[in-house]
Amino acid sequence: MATVSMDRLLQACIVQGASDIHLVTGRPPTFRIDGTLRSLETKTLDPDDTVALMKSITPERNQQELQEIGGSDFGFAYGDKARFRVSIFKQRGNVSIVLRLIPTRMLSFEEIGLPKICSALCTRSRGIFLVTGPTGCGKTTTLATLVNYINENFDHHIVTIEEPIEYYHKHKKSIINQRAVGVDVPSFSEALRRILRQDPDIIMVGELRDLETIEAAIRAAETGHLVFSTLHTTSAAGTVSRIIDVFPPNQQSQIRTQLASNLVAVLSQVLCPLAAGRGRIAAFEFMVVTSAIANLIREGKTYRIDSSIQTGKKLGMQLLDEHLWQLYETNRISMEVMLEKAREPGTLQEKAEGKLGGAAKVKGRKPETEGIGV
Repeated sequence: MATVSMDRLLQACIVQGASDIHLVTGRPPTFRIDGTLRSLETKTLDPDDTVALMKSITPERNQQELQEIGGSDFGFAYGDKARFRVSIFKQRGNVSIVLRLIPTRMLSFEEIGLPKICSALCTRSRGIFLVTGPTGCGKTTTLATLVNYINENFDHHIVTIEEPIEYYHKHKKSIINQRAVGVDVPSFSEALRRILRQDPDIIMVGELRDLETIEAAIRAAETGHLVFSTLHTTSAAGTVSRIIDVFPPNQQSQIRTQLASNLVAVLSQVLCPLAAGRGRIAAFEFMVVTSAIANLIREGKTYRIDSSIQTGKKLGMQLLDEHLWQLYETNRISMEVMLEKAREPGTLQEKAEGKLGGAAKVKGRKPETEGIGV
């Protein structure tokens, strides 16, 4: 029996506002709070502890997958308080566990800070809307917000394909079917191959992770469906390049044409700790695909997309660094955080030093690792 209770850990995670729980042999349980790791003031976990904690929450199928291939992912509900996405894996022969807290409450566009034009884009009858950014930047929450907005306002059939299912959606104005990869369907590509027979209006794919899935998503958009998905890219232009580069050179011209015709928007985001203390705020780069940007994609001139975003402010478009600067100017984030998250930190530092009359001094943020009690 583990001397550290999984139930107490989950409860403490919710109460303390942690985003993740890390359970690793040789270290006390550790929470990620506002982006920093903080160890709990409890015992150091040994191999028996991590195995017992893993077994207390892991379905038999996932335990078998852990033994066979060294890792597995799943989701589970902690009563009606929260859901958790769980990754179990082996390292140095021992079991490690990472749990990501998925809040049960759906957020609004205003609470997340999404550009207002997103609501209009959700009314499109076809196309691809991508949410991108590094791991842990809130892509899943943004996707859930977009899907929930459609669910509340339109009578559509929404089908999601996720691994695992994170936010659980209830039927509202729309019908919503959520399919879990590995439980309801063997793979993303297989789910997308069959989805067109299911009369969907809206398709949400958890992640465009390979060529086959990207091809299927583009095909779904071409046949008259609005497709939402994510990529681990950090800019709008970088997202376009990443998709094209996945394909063999002899297919890239065709994919550029298809992407130019079907891509609706790219929303790239990062999470920043608030200057005032507890909590984080999202900074966004937002690109709406206008006819000018579609031409740049078609012609392979992605390096000019940033300039088009700068001239598209009336559509709500903005570069990431522009939004970071706004958050810094309104004292929402510190200069250190702005520079850490920026794509061109040197330019922003010069701008900040100019504003402060050359007196700006930048110190790097140090991770906090002090202990916290359960």
